[in-house]
Formats: sequence, structure tokens, C-alpha cells
Amino acid sequence: MESSNQKHLETLGEIRSMMERSSRFISLSGLSGVMAGIFALAGAGMVYWYLDMVPFEHKRPYYVAATQSSKWGMDYATFFLLIGGLVLLLAITFGIFFTVRKARKKELPVWDSLTRRLLLNLAIPLFAGGVFCFGMMFHGIVGFIAPATLIFYGLALVNASKYTLNDIRFLGYSEILLGLIALFLLGFGLEFWAIGFGVLHIVYGMAMYLKYERV
Repeated sequence: MESSNQKHLETLGEIRSMMERSSRFISLSGLSGVMAGIFALAGAGMVYWYLDMVPFEHKRPYYVAATQSSKWGMDYATFFLLIGGLVLLLAITFGIFFTVRKARKKELPVWDSLTRRLLLNLAIPLFAGGVFCFGMMFHGIVGFIAPATLIFYGLALVNASKYTLNDIRFLGYSEILLGLIALFLLGFGLEFWAIGFGVLHIVYGMAMYLKYERV
């Protein structure tokens, strides 16, 4: 009887695993989050260097310093876009690498209808947030850009979480919360950005790696 019950439990586990594979994108690697966090912190460090500022010790808001800076032959908008684009490119590149590696290891598909739905639900809030931030930069409203990126990114994660690991939803909630707090502490927006895109990515990435990938 005990052997029969064990077989039933194993069968149920296999069925649940098959259902999860067909309904959720589970190839997302925690190492992707870790690398994205490292690149974000490096990008924030470059911005502090450009502004000649130290985290949490500046005497004037970073966005005021930004509008008055012109270092290395670049104004703040050009430099911020360059650093942001580089961080995004590196994060996407390493994200694809680790995700493909995990999918192949687990013999899972990388590109299918589920992947497309995940990316679409992720892209819509990100695109809207990107246009919103470009609009604020166009009008010189720099102080709200860092909180806005956190909020829209968090919304994108929550929106896409129904197609991947549930842990992503909690990361999204954390990003939204940080962005909302940053709205009332605009002078520390860059610090909140570094925490949200840097520290949280590393913490959640390591947690996901230890939970789902460590053998």
C-alpha cells in the first residue's frame, strides 16, 4: 500500500511539473538578475563619477547637478542615455545567455508562444514608461525620471509574472514600492535607482538561483 501511494505521489508530481512547463516560462535564470544588478551598480557608479558626487552625501540633488554638468564633452542627457543604453544592452545580452543555457540544460524550449506572451506583457509597460521618461527629459523634469523607471519596471514585472516564476511578482512589488518612496525623496532618486535595479536584482537573482538552479 505504501509503495502504491508513493507511485501516485510521483505521478502527481510529474503531472504538475508538465502543467507548469506548459503554462509558465521557467527557464529564467537567477544569474541573469545577478548580472543585471552588477551592471546597474556599475552604471550608477559612472553617473556619480560624472556628477562628482558621493551616494547619500551630496549637498544638492543629483538632478540639479546633472543639469549643470558637461563632462567629457557630453551633456547630462547624452551621458545618461549612453550609460542607460549600455547597462540595458549588457543586461539583455547576459540574460539571454544564462536563460538559453538553463533551457538547454533542462531540455526546455526557449522561443515559443509562451515566451512571446511573456515578452509582450513585459514590453508594454516598459515601452510606455520609456516614452514617459523621454517626455520628462524633453521637458527638463529630470528629478522624476528615476522614480518613474522603478515604478514602470515594477509594473512590467508584475504584468509578466503570470507567465513565469512567481518570485518575479514580488520583485515587481518591491520595485514599485521603492519608486513610490523615491517620489517623495527626489534628491535621493539615484540612490533608490541603484538599490532597485542593482541591489534588489542581485538579492532576488541569488535567491532564485539557490531555490531553482543549485544542484
